[in-house]
Amino acid sequence: MTMTYFRATDPFPLQSAEQNKLHEFYERLGQGRLATTACARCGRTAWPPRGFCPECASDEFSWVELPRDGTVHAFTIQDTGVPHGFEAPRVFAIVKVSEARIFAPIVGPGATTVRVGSPVRLSPVRVADDARGSPRYLLAFEPAEAPA
Repeated sequence: MTMTYFRATDPFPLQSAEQNKLHEFYERLGQGRLATTACARCGRTAWPPRGFCPECASDEFSWVELPRDGTVHAFTIQDTGVPHGFEAPRVFAIVKVSEARIFAPIVGPGATTVRVGSPVRLSPVRVADDARGSPRYLLAFEPAEAPA
């Protein structure tokens, strides 16, 4: 699914290596992989990925793969006030993946049927390409089980 929007008000992050130290996160996301950073000095794993360690202030890090599957920890359904270009209702959740708590939309069939404890799977959403034509992706999950 490709989402369109008015380019003059670009709400999506700049994801190229020239614009973002964490560009590998977006590259991996485009490949259907979820990753975060781990400090090369003290070993602390961070979510969201960070260009520096909040524990020891080091800016040296490595990438750590996270599982694609998680569990809904909390969620909300937005029926009104949905921005132009987005379909209503929108489901937003805090998803537990390993030790991380990740805030992301739930997309796809059955999104509105999720409950606390529901299994979900990584499902990155392709959004409008950047000005150079490179694809961009946002983090999202989908129900891991088909709706009844």
